[in-house]
Amino acid sequence: MTPQDLFEHLSALNISVERHSHAPLMTVQDSQNLRGTILGHHSKNLFLKDKKKKLWLVVCHEDLKIDLKALRFRIGAAGLSFASSNLLQDVLGVQPGSVTPFAIVHDVECLVQVVLDINFAKSEQVNFHPLTNTQTLTISGPDLLKFLDHHDHNPILIDFSKQPS
Repeated sequence: MTPQDLFEHLSALNISVERHSHAPLMTVQDSQNLRGTILGHHSKNLFLKDKKKKLWLVVCHEDLKIDLKALRFRIGAAGLSFASSNLLQDVLGVQPGSVTPFAIVHDVECLVQVVLDINFAKSEQVNFHPLTNTQTLTISGPDLLKFLDHHDHNPILIDFSKQPS
């Protein structure tokens, strides 16, 4: 699926988005430097695997520092590490720097468990790349949940702003 295919797919699902074009962004730092006036929450998207070879897509606020050891207990994973770029391409069909929850359109076997910050799910404006790092889409959290549900990817919702007890 191309970014244009994704826009048409979202439109067919009655999901409205706002498109923003920009230079390629590889990191959160790049995004922060070139953001301009794109309102809403901005994300960090981590493609991970655990020791049992289960795949995870963690979607959280861009400024969050993720402790993989602590996260594994919160989501019930068997130890977490970053998945390879080859696995990212094979399963989600995107390159490093373009990781996005929209890439689950390519995960037709539902191999990836999405972990989503609950604050994103509730937000009126959240921002993600549309399968390429040369654009950003602004979407509402409820519409993101609608998209994930349509693709049989029911996310684990976590409040990353709160430490587990």
